[in-house]
Amino acid sequence: MFERRPSPSILVIGGLIALVSGWIILSGGVWSAAIAAGFVPLRMTSDIASIEGFAPFVPVWLTPITAAFVHDGWLHLGFNLLSLAIVGTPTQRAVGLRGVIVLLLVGAYASVAAQWLAGPTSPAPMIGASGAISALIGAYALLFGGGKAKAIGPVPAHVVHAVWLGVSWTLLNLAIGWASAGSEMPIAGAAHAGGFIAGMVLLRPLLRWRWGRRVDAG
Repeated sequence: MFERRPSPSILVIGGLIALVSGWIILSGGVWSAAIAAGFVPLRMTSDIASIEGFAPFVPVWLTPITAAFVHDGWLHLGFNLLSLAIVGTPTQRAVGLRGVIVLLLVGAYASVAAQWLAGPTSPAPMIGASGAISALIGAYALLFGGGKAKAIGPVPAHVVHAVWLGVSWTLLNLAIGWASAGSEMPIAGAAHAGGFIAGMVLLRPLLRWRWGRRVDAG
């Protein structure tokens, strides 16, 4: 399902990300912003005041949110905005604006948790909105993914479908992360997987929260 016209709320969210990220890119401050506002796994276990002279830091507990407003160039930003435009409005129609906000926030924190588990001592900053948007993609995949999976014994078809999507997305993104591991800011494959799985887990509660009755997703 593709909406030609993103909703006003999705336009505002995308516009804020584009405005802040675009200003950082144009000013040539991506690396400084990545260090100051990105999620650095090493900060969770080490008491460090600065890295390579950049300070002050955004409080580490806020970096899952601030990292979403820093992108490593126009291609990185454009891809994330395109992903938001594709899945944002259809998902909002299902779970409402409150649901979208919950997905983005929980997805942001789930993505950094997954990235930390994958490399708790890494000094490489994680930036970009893709972890948060992956939660929308996870919800979208269950909503509009076709649901052709069949039940396996006592396991319902929708559970089989969710597990298949989660495993496939996780393996794909871990492979992408491994392939980019040698760069200064590698692609956060684990973060994408964490956000995606969070979106799938949250979909049913969010549907019930909005519609107030039992729903079937996937």
